[in-house]
This record gives sequence, C-alpha cells and structure tokens, in this order.
Amino acid sequence: MEIISQHKDLITPCFILDPRELVRSIHGYQTALNSHFEKSVIGYSVKTNSTPYCLKLAGENGAYAEVVSYDEYELVKLCGFDQRHIIYNGPMKSKETFLDAVMNGAIVNIETKRELLWLQELPQDRIFRVGIRLNINISRISPEDAEGDNDNSRFGFSDDTMEFADAIGLIKSLSNVVLDGLHIHRTAHSRSIRFYKKSIGYACEVIKKYGLHLDYIDVGGGYFGIFSNKPTYQQYSDSFYEVLSQHGLERLCIIVEPGNALVASCYDFLSEVIDVKHVEGECWFITTDGSRNDIDPFFKKSSYWEKELYRTETSVVKRQIISGCTCLEYDRLFTLTDKPLLSVGDRILYKNVGAYTMCLTPMFIRYVPNIYVREIDGYSLIREKWTAEEYIQKSKI
Repeated sequence: MEIISQHKDLITPCFILDPRELVRSIHGYQTALNSHFEKSVIGYSVKTNSTPYCLKLAGENGAYAEVVSYDEYELVKLCGFDQRHIIYNGPMKSKETFLDAVMNGAIVNIETKRELLWLQELPQDRIFRVGIRLNINISRISPEDAEGDNDNSRFGFSDDTMEFADAIGLIKSLSNVVLDGLHIHRTAHSRSIRFYKKSIGYACEVIKKYGLHLDYIDVGGGYFGIFSNKPTYQQYSDSFYEVLSQHGLERLCIIVEPGNALVASCYDFLSEVIDVKHVEGECWFITTDGSRNDIDPFFKKSSYWEKELYRTETSVVKRQIISGCTCLEYDRLFTLTDKPLLSVGDRILYKNVGAYTMCLTPMFIRYVPNIYVREIDGYSLIREKWTAEEYIQKSKI
C-alpha cells in the first residue's frame, strides 16, 4: 500500500508532464540516427499529442513538427515553428497552407491528387521541392507483419497501379518543381525491425525503378519507445542504415516521425476516488473523477500501468471495479483483486498515457482537465481545465 505524498496538492483529474522524459526521448533517437546518418530529422507527431507546451519544448530540442492538417499547421506556427522546421503530411491540407508551406521551405509530402494540381499555381521564378507518399501494402511487402490477407492502405500513391508513375510524371513535367523525397509511413502492429527493413527495401526498389534522385526518405512513425525487450532507437537506426547501404542510398537524409515513442512515457494521469459502492457479495464499484475517455479513448486497452495511492491503511477486499465519472455503464477501467479497499479521497496514478489521449478526449459530460508540468521543486499548471465559458466560446446562444 502506497500512501499519497507528492501528488496531494494537485487538482484532479489531471495530466502530469515530465519534460525531462520528452527531452530524453528526442535526444535518444537523434543520437541513434547520428551514429549512421550525416543528415537526419526527427518529426514530432503533433496528432499524437498537440499540447502547446510540448510542441515548444520539442522544437527547442531540435525536433521538427510533423502535421497532418491545416489546423495543425497553423498551431505549430503559433508555437514557434518556422516553416523550414515543419513536415506537412496527410490529405487534410488546404490550398493556402499547402502553397505557403512549399514556398517557405517546409518538407511537404504530397498525399492527394488535388495537391498535384496546386503545384501548378506556384510562381515560375523559383525552384520548389516536394516529396510524395508511396502506398504500402503490408501483406505484399511484409506478410509476417500483416493484419489479415490484404493489409492494404488508403494512403499514398500505388505503384501496383499507374497512380505513382502518373504522379511523379506530372511533377517532372513542371519546370519549377523538383521531386525531393519519398514518404513511406505505414504502421505495422508488430512495430518490428523486420517490417521497417522490408518497407525501406521496397522504397529503394521504387527509387531505382524510376531513377529518382532524392534528398530524403521519410520512414514515418510507429516505433516502440521505453518498453523492455522491444527494439530500441539504435536498433531501428541500424536497420535503416543496413538496408539503405545495400542499395547505395545511405547518404539520403533519414526522416522519422515518432509519436507514441516520444510522448507516451512522459505523461501520467491522476484521478481521485469520489464514491465507493458495495453492490454485491465481495464486489465494490469505485467511482473516480477521471474516465476511460481520458486514458483509453479507443476503448481497446485491457490493462494499465497504474498505482493506487491511499490516504490511510484499509482492509483487503476481494474485488474492486475501478470506474470513471461518466454516466456510461461501460466506463470501467480495470479490476483490483485482493487489494486494500479504496476510499473517497484516495487517488490512482496511471503511467505512460501521453499518446493519443489528450488529443482524442471528447467533450463528453466533463470538459478537458488540467495539465501540470513536473519541475524540480514542484508542479506548474500549463493548461487550465475548461469550463462552460471555454465551451461556449465562438458559439451563438
């Protein structure tokens, strides 16, 4: 049994950021890439965690901002990113932000056919550089890592049809545009070294097939981060270099776009028990002021790295079902078996919850919570929880 100590003054529910962990992850991956590549870029995946404090901290530590919409593009500019330190991906570009990014030196990877048409609106008095996304079918390229018989993708231009050839043909027809890079982001659930080696190998074959002279290859994201007995940043970097060197392409700039690997471990979530109900036999329901929406918005997790923090010692009970604050019956997080009974005012700390949580938390019943940053001598509030006033801003009533 652990007694509440260091978190007792924080207002729950709340997220807690450890900035040193984020910096450690960025520097760790950069060191691994530097061991092989003269040029490399780490793109902080904004969609994975778009907290402005994190964006600014990532930029200050050498990361680019990897964005996938016009809203994210404008957000990172407000957070201090120069266009030259932005990677612009995905289908949700606007024409205005697309042209702004290309003309101001961002790394822009073409995803849609309309972007190919927008290229024709660029000024004729300069040379502009763009990348293009290649479609990756995991079942064909790395069947051991595939989910099902046809693990295809809706993203990128396919070289199994004429779409990739047609796209690069259009780019080559423009005298003021140069094809500068190949984007091959695709996440396999295995996150295996094998998958990255095979996808990079496939990209190298396509590069040689079309005689492309590129500056970079953007491998995308999907890496393990802090987990033991899983591939490390160095092992990923080693595998990239191994395959590229086999094809004589090791001098390409390597771009990675880690999301989960960078931000999962740097965030905790703290909730407090607000009610305890003894409903039957040896079963108690523990209601907290957090929700599964906060730390598992996809409702897919079966377990959490959590720690119960008690105010006083209590007796052990057979079964406690830890639940959230919403009115949904299925807002249940996990079950404690043969553990001390939680009481109102006790707290639960969830570890490694920074990826795809805050950015996906719905405005359902309770609005977004506080975010604190852990400092040497305590905590600082870096985002205040939303109230009804924030919710109705820009609304007509």
